[in-house]
Amino acid sequence: MDAKLRELIDSSENVVFFGGAGISTESGIPDFRSEDGLYHQKYAWPPETILSHSFFVAHTADFFDFYRDKMLCLTAQPNRAHLALARLERQGKCRAVVTQNIDGLHQKAGSKNVFELHGSVLRNHCTRCGKFYGVEAVKNSTGIPRCSCGGVIKPDVVLYEEGLDSEVIDGAVRAIAACDLLLVGGTSLAVYPAAGLIDYRGGRLAVLNKTPTPADERADFVFHGSLGELLGDDGGEGAGAGV
Repeated sequence: MDAKLRELIDSSENVVFFGGAGISTESGIPDFRSEDGLYHQKYAWPPETILSHSFFVAHTADFFDFYRDKMLCLTAQPNRAHLALARLERQGKCRAVVTQNIDGLHQKAGSKNVFELHGSVLRNHCTRCGKFYGVEAVKNSTGIPRCSCGGVIKPDVVLYEEGLDSEVIDGAVRAIAACDLLLVGGTSLAVYPAAGLIDYRGGRLAVLNKTPTPADERADFVFHGSLGELLGDDGGEGAGAGV
């Protein structure tokens, strides 16, 4: 772990991590907005169109073709950053993880108190009867996955044009407001309303990212580097810089 970051965490009692796709790219999961991200790949429709509620309703089969191909990375494993946050939770330091990711890797690493702002690919429900289905029901399907009642099985992910879960938002806001250190990592802070949650922070703000973010100017600390290097106990030193 970066020495300055370790000192910062050690001096804090209630740490909350707010993260985005950058923490999962080190596990081999593609992000959206980087140079090699999904938004820069060529499809019949832009990914942000495919991953919208209206597209899901109007072109359901095409939605699932893309979803199965690009959104289900089920062989991915937690990396050093995921494991470090789970370890900090066991030590009583990290009280919550607030994530924009839908891959479930924080829980797989061992984190318990996780607020998934955009849902999870691991949970799916019938739009007609509400029956729960695991991810394999979608992964192993062809065309439109159907419930035993005939309804469409929809992933529990928040699509564009859909609202965030109010209970998840409330829990995330309470955790962020109560913290004395908010670590923001691996996110461009470009997606609202999720990005606006950092405004509720109750303590110091540290931004951990490979590239500059809109929050750098108001952060108390900025650390540039990969999250695995900055947070992991078995990686390099990273490059910390106090602001």
